[in-house]
Amino acid sequence: MSDAIKHECGIGHIRLLKPLEFYKKKYGSSFYGINKMYLLMEKQHNRGQDGAGFASIKLDVQPGKRFISRIRSTEKQPIQDVFSKINERINLEIKSDPSIIDNIEKIKSRVPYLAEVLLGHVRYGTFGGNSVENVHPFLRQNNWKHRNLILAGNFNMTNSNELFNSLIELGQHPKEYTDTVIIMEKIGHFLDDAVRKMYKDFKKEGLSKQECSSLISEKLDIFKVLKKASKRWDGGYVIGGLLGHGDSFVMRDPNGIRPAFYYKDDEVVVVASERPAIQTAFNANQNKIVELNPGDAIVIKSNGKVKVKSVIKAKENKSCSFERIYFSRGNDSGIYQERKNLGKLLMPAVLKEINYNIKNTVFSYIPNTAETSFFGMIESVEEYLNSRKSEEIIGKKDLSEEKIKEILSVRPRIEKIAVKDVKLRTFITEDNSRDDLVEHVYDITYGVVKKNDTLVIIDDSIVRGTTLKKSILKMLDRLDPKKIIIVSSAPQIRYPDCYGIDMANLESLVAFNAALELLKEREMDSLIKEVYEKCKNELKLEDDKMGNCVKSIYESFTAEEISNKITELLSSHLLKRDVKIIFQSIENLHKACPSSSGDWYFTGNYPTPGGNRVVNTAFINFFEGNKKRAY
Repeated sequence: MSDAIKHECGIGHIRLLKPLEFYKKKYGSSFYGINKMYLLMEKQHNRGQDGAGFASIKLDVQPGKRFISRIRSTEKQPIQDVFSKINERINLEIKSDPSIIDNIEKIKSRVPYLAEVLLGHVRYGTFGGNSVENVHPFLRQNNWKHRNLILAGNFNMTNSNELFNSLIELGQHPKEYTDTVIIMEKIGHFLDDAVRKMYKDFKKEGLSKQECSSLISEKLDIFKVLKKASKRWDGGYVIGGLLGHGDSFVMRDPNGIRPAFYYKDDEVVVVASERPAIQTAFNANQNKIVELNPGDAIVIKSNGKVKVKSVIKAKENKSCSFERIYFSRGNDSGIYQERKNLGKLLMPAVLKEINYNIKNTVFSYIPNTAETSFFGMIESVEEYLNSRKSEEIIGKKDLSEEKIKEILSVRPRIEKIAVKDVKLRTFITEDNSRDDLVEHVYDITYGVVKKNDTLVIIDDSIVRGTTLKKSILKMLDRLDPKKIIIVSSAPQIRYPDCYGIDMANLESLVAFNAALELLKEREMDSLIKEVYEKCKNELKLEDDKMGNCVKSIYESFTAEEISNKITELLSSHLLKRDVKIIFQSIENLHKACPSSSGDWYFTGNYPTPGGNRVVNTAFINFFEGNKKRAY
């Protein structure tokens, strides 16, 4: 993606089902769990750009011994920083007493992080600051083991204000206004409530206080706690938690907006945001990795028993299509094929635009996430060429060998045109200097494009269009092609996200600005004020009765008209160059990604009531010149 959207977060949860001695004997290391968590997080580092954290719970620890460990980082390479510090601490203990390396009981008691229950998190913050205090996992401490709660997740709640006020109504005094703290305290409240009730009931049965505590650990119903806590949640989420006595859980939102997968064998239970991360870290067969269903939670009890159960009734599945287009790693077999299909489905429009002149067309892509779509696009070109070659050969009699060779020799011209210069940093803030540096973020390959050539470049999506305008198009223009065609494997991004991706306002979206320009050109700009008033009135309604008023901004125009205006906005500085931008259609998006129907970025069809409130608020903020977040 030329315009980088900041990635969402990712989680990793590992529960070792055997004693640590088992892993030492079988794999040669007591640190099997820590090593695997490092791999699990590294294989998801595409999701975390500004922080990483790790927490662990040790089972069967004597009172007075530390059983909870946590470490977080906001360093430049946060995952490496977290695990290098863990490694330093391990080495320090081994250096002070080398004998502990072969003594599981001793090393477990002395070395933090060496535990059976592990939770990792890679973060890109869309809410709250970028200090280490904002990095997951969060910790809620208590002297009762089962009331200790560690929480990490990939989520945004659209109704944080409502949830915050509900805590106040309960008599609490939340220490921070972030959705993570709010969710943690919400779960914590019902956890405390469940523990108190159970303690009271067991005491009535004549059990001692210690016996009560032990039974609570055994009988605590995590599903019931989550069901009560999540009753008013509105958002996309995958939330993982550890309890001090060793229970753990991961829960997914009822629309399946954010992804989660789990794997279980006799040795381990693993949950992660991405399937290939589990495959790679544990050499697990793809067929053994299960997607956690919308509204379900997986709970692993302290005794190792695993149960998957519905917490919230599943709603229409609206898993995020952007996961498939851009955010998730492309080495997932399903995602890889879907990205290829996105490229294939664009080809008829591209062929039409180049007037089927393959000979004078050079095909390329914007590195790196558009590469797979590019492969699909080229496959489609080759299929077209093969069909055309067959027709030429079959339709003509007495072709010479030379002529047949000439027909067969026609192939798509594939070149690596754009190369991102990872060394270049736009560190100067003065506008003119910075724009000059931005222009050179991409290098180009000279000498392969001729004056009579059309240059076709595929990108995975176009969000703001800033890098396209200020860098890519300027660089491509230097090659002096006859025409430049930019192809987006995603449809026009018209609406903000509010479920975990850092794309929170309207005015930064080039499709929105294109629609505004069209309204002004056609003297329809009074509609902007009308939509503003409608949005204000709509916000007076309950969330479930609210509609998306911003759709009216786009309704007067075809997708083609908006695409043409986007082309004009992004290429007006190239006065002598014919430029065309082609976007994926909504219909083809769903053909390519049939299992991920969440398309609110493109259609404005938000899967939760809070989404409509957010988009209406975003428009009000735009109209009033207010830069604050819409949720």
